[in-house]
Amino acid sequence: MSFNDFNFTPHISRAIQTCGFVTPTPIQKQAIGSILERRDLLGLAQTGTGKTAAFILPTVQHLMATSGKHVKTLIIAPTRELAEQINDFTRSIIKGTRLRSMAIYGGVSKQGQMKRLRQGVDIVVACPGRLLDILNSKAIDLSQVETLILDEADHMFDKGFLPDIRRILRQLPKERQTLVFSATMPKEIRHLAEDILNDPVTVQINPSRSAKSVSHRLYTIGQEQKTALLLHLLDREQMETILVFTRTKHKAKSLALKLEKSGFKATSLQGNLSQGQRKQALDGFKKGRFNILVATDIAARGIDVTGISHVINYDMPDTAEAYIHRSGRTGRAACTGEALNFVTKEDARIIRTIERSLEGKMRRQPVDPDVQASRPAQSECRSDNSKHRSTGTKTKTASSSRRSRSRRPQRSDIFGFSGQAR
Repeated sequence: MSFNDFNFTPHISRAIQTCGFVTPTPIQKQAIGSILERRDLLGLAQTGTGKTAAFILPTVQHLMATSGKHVKTLIIAPTRELAEQINDFTRSIIKGTRLRSMAIYGGVSKQGQMKRLRQGVDIVVACPGRLLDILNSKAIDLSQVETLILDEADHMFDKGFLPDIRRILRQLPKERQTLVFSATMPKEIRHLAEDILNDPVTVQINPSRSAKSVSHRLYTIGQEQKTALLLHLLDREQMETILVFTRTKHKAKSLALKLEKSGFKATSLQGNLSQGQRKQALDGFKKGRFNILVATDIAARGIDVTGISHVINYDMPDTAEAYIHRSGRTGRAACTGEALNFVTKEDARIIRTIERSLEGKMRRQPVDPDVQASRPAQSECRSDNSKHRSTGTKTKTASSSRRSRSRRPQRSDIFGFSGQAR
């Protein structure tokens, strides 16, 4: 099957070619036709399967046949990063048309967003909190919305957004097309879907299982040795682009700083950052200025970076669904990837749950004795003769370049372990 089978307009066909799409993904094959027919739809698919294109392409086709400056399509997303990602893709598809799209979320000027709305927008991609704020200011009119799209609906439930969404729904016309996309289907989301969808088509693409292109490794380690293990793996293995997940924003910031001081190109993405700082970190990761991004789960749904080679769960998530979302950041777009998991004894129950979801055991990996014997860092400072590194590659000093190639230099650092540098 090709995109030509959907009979898209010449403009959309050219945009698809510009994006480099060749054949539709399974979710696109099964969803686009029904959306073009203006059917309501419940789409269940793991992250990284092409859901954004599945709903944007047919929605834009419909909008190109309508007229007016009112908001005709409302897309609700749980995070700023995901809202920006959807809006960026939408703008790439509508470029060269009269259609206009914008993203609405907190952390930036509300007045600027309201001014942009007054100029006329066809497509709004919004986070629930800021959208409600603007609705309360009577700066947006949703009475002519023809298409409502809820993306990552399960994550919106996780973040407590369902009451906000129900308040937003009361501002929309009853006669509309509604599309709900989710990677998992907890009962709360199923009840919401039953309430707002009218005779929907259901498309399900293995929503609860991790992509087969991702392999899963498990390291049993004490909490205090996790940083040593992380540095050990970064030194020993060829890792190109790495996403590291921690449980708290403080730990994400602290760990990124430790990696940076150890010579790695690392940054963090967490809730204490301003919107400008978050964008700078994410753009730097996308463009290769950083190849390690340490993040809380705020990033699990909103990062669309091709070529992430490894996801490292420095802290394990609380649910199997969150694990699926995290590991889904790698192994995308016909690439393979690895999910590495740092597991303590307290994680035994969630590991059993995750492995049931994966329908198989993770590969158990031994931990190097030097790592197990390491001590937590006593100081954040490194010695002056420490060597700088990027992931998988050492920056050679004059002394190291004179060493025999058959012998790899030993390294020792503030995290209390020694090992051979790759």
